[in-house]
Amino acid sequence: MNNKFKGTGVALVTPFNEDLSVDYDALATLVKHVSDGGVDYLVVMGTTAESPTLTGTEKLDVLRFVKSQNSKNLPVVYGLGGNDTMAMVKKFKNFEIEVDAFLVVCPYYNKPNQVGLKAHYEAVADAAKKPIILYNVPKRTGVNLDVSTILDLAQHPNIIGVKEASGNHVAQCIEIAPGMPEGFLLTSGDDDLIIPFMEAGGHGVISVIANALPKETTAVVNAALEGDMDRSKALNSKLVDLLNLIFVEGNPTGVKALLACIGVCKNVLRLPLVASSKELYAQIEAAYKKL
Repeated sequence: MNNKFKGTGVALVTPFNEDLSVDYDALATLVKHVSDGGVDYLVVMGTTAESPTLTGTEKLDVLRFVKSQNSKNLPVVYGLGGNDTMAMVKKFKNFEIEVDAFLVVCPYYNKPNQVGLKAHYEAVADAAKKPIILYNVPKRTGVNLDVSTILDLAQHPNIIGVKEASGNHVAQCIEIAPGMPEGFLLTSGDDDLIIPFMEAGGHGVISVIANALPKETTAVVNAALEGDMDRSKALNSKLVDLLNLIFVEGNPTGVKALLACIGVCKNVLRLPLVASSKELYAQIEAAYKKL
């Protein structure tokens, strides 16, 4: 198992100012907050970063800035995906910033079949200078990476794991775990399924709520990694109210509201996403105070 990515990764939000420019002061605060909170690695430009609304230049500027603030030298995973395979191959070949791995989402909108998905990932993995982690999230892409396809791709020397957020991923995890090669990373993409996913053979989570609650999230994951599921479940039970709230109006709407409550960043998103309703914000604030 690639221990570098075992445990808790955090899918960093992109803080914005009121004028919708990137708030680098808040981003510095966020990186320190999650690093001090004990997360194991940083994920830059995942879905939670509102990556579809950032320009190519902004995405790379954010990556460079996060690296400059990474005083604990945590591993950095960069989200780089798309639905034009030839264009993606060119991007990976020309990518010059040092990262530890890439998180590569399934091609969206085109709805390729399993043969097309496999060929896409093989082409990307052949081109990438660093290992890639598959990202299976059908609710956003329209296609599910089937277990057999994941296990085939797991044989590629430059594909080291999968972030599973298929909606059926505990069941998929149960099928993947026995057949995957030694060292292959199996990580959850959903905060509310950390425990059943790890009980099924998973190695951790790429978390949204860890932006705001890194200590609490890593405590849940670390207890599960140590095999103390009773402790993990007890710690997780304290987070259930917030976990139920932060996705009600979409992601990262909820977690940005929570981060604003804590004072880490402003409650500002770029269209087409909007800030949480006043009602949800009040509920999140009350749940945080209770915690």
